[in-house]
Amino acid sequence: MSINYETRYASSPKEVKKLDTKELREEFLIQNLMQNDEINLTYTHFDRYIAGGAVPANKSLKLEAIDPLKASYFLERRELGVINVGGSGTVEVDGEIFTLDYKEALYVGRGNKDIIFKSDDPKKPALFYLNSAPAHKEYPTKKITKENAEIVELGALETSNARTINKLIVQSVVQTCQLQMGMTELKTGSVWNTMPAHVHDRRMEVYFYFEVPKEQSVCHFMGQPDETRHLWLQNNEAVISPPWSIHAGSGTSSYTFIWGMAGENLDYGDMDMAAIKDLK
Repeated sequence: MSINYETRYASSPKEVKKLDTKELREEFLIQNLMQNDEINLTYTHFDRYIAGGAVPANKSLKLEAIDPLKASYFLERRELGVINVGGSGTVEVDGEIFTLDYKEALYVGRGNKDIIFKSDDPKKPALFYLNSAPAHKEYPTKKITKENAEIVELGALETSNARTINKLIVQSVVQTCQLQMGMTELKTGSVWNTMPAHVHDRRMEVYFYFEVPKEQSVCHFMGQPDETRHLWLQNNEAVISPPWSIHAGSGTSSYTFIWGMAGENLDYGDMDMAAIKDLK
């Protein structure tokens, strides 16, 4: 079988305070997402969110239901977001073919049965980053490029956080039930991706870091504002962010990250800010 999955259970701030580095990584870090000819998924009990990767290098890959879903097909009660971070490829949705180039996205609504991933060139395979959340209604499948995205410029070089936020799968661009996804690109000379930090108790989040050069890393900060922890991530790795946790990162070089969210509130600006001087 070409689909692998693991399950992560939800945890409280009280538990997380007691974790050492190894335990913290086991709880929140997602590794080995992009493996040739495999779909690798992590199912988290935080809002029943799924994050994963599909790499159809030498063969096409079909997205099938995993056991925790107790469904006859993957999107029976779910919606899906796909962003390509590799070579050009296609996503076939119930017979309709969508071509995704580098950094292009696709929203797939509930009820679509056959999702098939393919690469145009096996030597430069597509790397499809996947996010999925439960859905209560069917919405149309839609491809989103940077030209379609809502783009926001934030931060400044003086504070090392000048960045471009590309809102790809959000309500202002495409209709969804609860899934939201976007991509943040750091300006040259900036390293902080989300600073000042914040929490949003109405939503959980997953960060996927890519374009991290070899031998470089990103330090991801998490935890309650007054009880922070950190994890070191490499290229094409992701981290689960609970609703009660901040989520911010700083790299040793330039990088890009994809954010994905789900929960009861679709308002992107729904944030409880944490003052930098108050972080501990």
